[in-house]
Amino acid sequence: MEKLKVAVVGVGGISSFHIDSYKKLDNVEVYAFCDIRPERLKYMGERYGVTRLYTDEEQMLKELPEIDIVSVCTWNSAHAPCAIMALNAGKHVLVEKPMATTVEEALAMQEAAKKNNKLLMIAFVRRYGRDCQVVRDFINGGSMGELYYAKATYLRRNGNPGGWFSNIAISGGGPLIDLGVHVIDLARYLLGNPKPVSVYGATFDKLGSRRNLRKKSSGEYEASGAGNNDICNCEDMASAMIRFDNGTVLNVEVSFDLNAPSANGVQIFGTKAGVQVKDDVKFYSVANGYLTDISIYEKTGLDVREAFENEIAHFVACAQGKAECVSPAEDGVELMKILTAVYRSAKSGHEEII
Repeated sequence: MEKLKVAVVGVGGISSFHIDSYKKLDNVEVYAFCDIRPERLKYMGERYGVTRLYTDEEQMLKELPEIDIVSVCTWNSAHAPCAIMALNAGKHVLVEKPMATTVEEALAMQEAAKKNNKLLMIAFVRRYGRDCQVVRDFINGGSMGELYYAKATYLRRNGNPGGWFSNIAISGGGPLIDLGVHVIDLARYLLGNPKPVSVYGATFDKLGSRRNLRKKSSGEYEASGAGNNDICNCEDMASAMIRFDNGTVLNVEVSFDLNAPSANGVQIFGTKAGVQVKDDVKFYSVANGYLTDISIYEKTGLDVREAFENEIAHFVACAQGKAECVSPAEDGVELMKILTAVYRSAKSGHEEII
């Protein structure tokens, strides 16, 4: 069996989840790495036994035409140029979230995939977790009734990652585009991917990177440490209300820093039951005239590594034409429309139409 050859562009922290997941598959060879940092590139090459190492993606694609698929794991501002280059070279591409930093970039990526008849899949990893699957089983089975309201929360008390994450020129934004993308997409996916029509949003830059803290860790999340030389010009908290074409409403709260307990989860409310997706999955309903709480006997909490393995296996199957993509470029474009509308609304002080 001939193995698919994968190149990973950007070998920072998130790339290890991609690489480890590829290495679990018998039909894939981790073939080449590309990164603009020679020291990191050398380290990752030695760690994973990869000898085809490049600091220039164009050169890599030119010299290694046998590459079949590419994982783009760069910082956000490089997602679009790196993905488009790979697509134009005839490769299937999996790009980390957020898809891009602007709607225009996202549309250009989508167009490149269509033009070259190649797969562009967005790494919405929460769609591949066991918690998501359990909730979808209940929704598809009719147990939750009509879905009409949802909440998506990702609050860090002291969690500004520092580095490029807080530099808008590279990241495109703060916790909304970094953390919010996860829970907004998970909520929208569970709601059946309704089309967003309007957004009212607000962003705040009140606490910054908390460089004055004597102890950087809150005990709940340890920031990598926004250093004294790091640029921090993004929001530290964002809130939004998103309306969809079917009348459903999604409320969002996200933060890097907030004087509140850390919290991460999604809640979906239906006419027959509601569900909370947090450390595990719990349903809230009514039976025989009594309010009831329903827990699943099996483990339902998110296993991040398992979710990445499911995602990568699905990407490979799609690239081989054996599966239909669960997180296509179209969904990435819609999410970029939501994110950019929140930022527009925060500036205008008014509801923004998508």
